[in-house]
Amino acid sequence: MDVSDRYSRQILFTPLGEKGQRRLMASRVVLVGCGALGSVSANILVRAGVGHVRIVDRDVIQWHNLHRQMLFDEDDVRGDLPKAEAAARKLRRINSGVVVEPIVADANPDTIEELTEDAEVIVDATDNFETRFLINDVAVKTARPWIYGACVGSTGMALPILPGRSPCLRCVVSEIPPPELNPTCETAGILGPVVATVAAHQAMEAIKILAGCVEAVDGRLLSFDAWSGRHIMVNVQNAFEQGDCPCCKEGRYEYLQGSAAGRTITLCGRDAVQVYPGRQAAVDLAALAERLEPVASERPRFNPLLLKAHVESYELTVFADGRAIIKGTSRPQEARAVYARYLGG
Repeated sequence: MDVSDRYSRQILFTPLGEKGQRRLMASRVVLVGCGALGSVSANILVRAGVGHVRIVDRDVIQWHNLHRQMLFDEDDVRGDLPKAEAAARKLRRINSGVVVEPIVADANPDTIEELTEDAEVIVDATDNFETRFLINDVAVKTARPWIYGACVGSTGMALPILPGRSPCLRCVVSEIPPPELNPTCETAGILGPVVATVAAHQAMEAIKILAGCVEAVDGRLLSFDAWSGRHIMVNVQNAFEQGDCPCCKEGRYEYLQGSAAGRTITLCGRDAVQVYPGRQAAVDLAALAERLEPVASERPRFNPLLLKAHVESYELTVFADGRAIIKGTSRPQEARAVYARYLGG
């Protein structure tokens, strides 16, 4: 198909033009995560003609995904398809001129460099700060642009990061928030339009970079509440220019090296996995119990040392230092996903 036909309405936009379109078609992007944000971003980028889209995701599609994860349908749930594979099948039908590469894998310190090694832009569509800090580390180390995005409830945030020119994520968020201050979609819910707003902003900034229009990138932090109508753009450049970030200023890649990453240990004979968070910090167990109560099958119990809660088919035992035992699985990857969903780390 003639490029000037398929992408004619994009090419008519003068700042992009045919030159920018040709660059898009020769570009490569990696999406880490293909849930809510990732499915919307992938849809936009493939329709825009980005030449090679690699989708990395470790999860399968579930019924509660369908209200906001725009690429999937009921047949995908019934077929127990991994999100990356289901997304790739749809996207190839949308644009056969784009190479869509699904990778069903966990992004962790052992895999992240290989997964992102040829990307010109990395799009963050993850659900936890530990993986975002990991992406931040590899992006800063390799001077590779990436687009941060997050949403929960009715609120969303997004920030394009140009290593060496703008703040990295750790300039803006120095540490992972403790679980009681870090709501997730499983505990606070999420509205579909919020996802679409964040993902569209991420895709727009990625398209600018891939098309060679870096000067058009808006380096401000987008923050909004779709329910109340609040919408602000925050200039965070001073966090880079005046800060002492351990990542982009000191070259310490603690999450990439694994020194700040969480660890898991399968507990023999107990159908349980112990998850160690990447940071040791006191957890407000009372506040965490209150946050988990709406999604727990019974009221969470806690004392000064630990909290116990039953969610889905799992029993969570959370200790005051953030460590948790996830009972109901012997698979470390599944336990990490449960920890991220309910504790946000």
